Amino acid sequence: MLGMWLVLSIRHGLSADPNPEASSAVSAYFQLNSHLSTLASIHKIYHTLHRLNLTEDVGPDSHSTACCSRPMPPRKKRRPTTGDDLSAKKSRQDSVFRKHESSRIQEEEAFSSKRCLEWFYEYAGCDDVVGPEGMEKFCEDIGVEPENVVMLVLAWKLDAQSMGYFTLQEWLKGMGSLQCDSTEKLRRSLDYLRSVLNDPTNFKLIYRYAFDFAREKDQRSLDLNTAKCMLGLLLGKTWPLFPVFNQFLEQSKYKVINKDQWCNVLEFSRTINLDLSNYDEDGAWPVLLDEFVEWYKDRDMS
Repeated sequence: MLGMWLVLSIRHGLSADPNPEASSAVSAYFQLNSHLSTLASIHKIYHTLHRLNLTEDVGPDSHSTACCSRPMPPRKKRRPTTGDDLSAKKSRQDSVFRKHESSRIQEEEAFSSKRCLEWFYEYAGCDDVVGPEGMEKFCEDIGVEPENVVMLVLAWKLDAQSMGYFTLQEWLKGMGSLQCDSTEKLRRSLDYLRSVLNDPTNFKLIYRYAFDFAREKDQRSLDLNTAKCMLGLLLGKTWPLFPVFNQFLEQSKYKVINKDQWCNVLEFSRTINLDLSNYDEDGAWPVLLDEFVEWYKDRDMS
């Protein structure tokens, strides 16, 4: 009504007195009317968008943006094909297989007392001790010669009391400490057993253990032939004077080696120079070594 009234008044004024001021008023009116029409259109569009829930990002100050933007149609989900189904099924099967394999490997790697016991009786037969025959087969299976030094280290790990024999108790306790319950696991542990000899403290323990391990249990000393074999096994590759010392033993009057002599030979090999220049004849060395030094010097002089 107000707009209509303004139009009629302005038209009447123009017909009565057409002057510049009246023309300006008419122009202002039509501009105002144009803005009102634009606002009305925007308001209508905004309410339409609101009704369609498309005004989430349209605020009161962004009607013009809402007017110009076009809503995106919802994205259709791609219908899975047969290939997709097979791929998903294969992926699930692979996942189950990997879990199964991981569980199986962990079970196989874990030490089993039952498996270790069964392994023992492969060589012991009906007895509770692995004897010479079983020991020979055992060495063959793990790929080690019976006279190899690694067998001495293994015996030390098992704390075996008699050379050529492993009791059930020694086997279970020792193999348990090594976490070996099969031939394959022991094969994989051979390098570790050899490396034990590289530690001076462990070597000394094994050297002293060898004396009691190799001697007859009713004897306090080690017979000379056995002593030479054990010394060759332990010192033959590390003590340059061993070949000469072995010659001395062969031509000497000695038939046995006692524990004190045995232990001092190791100390001698570690501390005395190859030319024997630092050997103290008045030291606390056993007579056996005094005689060796004297024999060695006489040999060089002749």
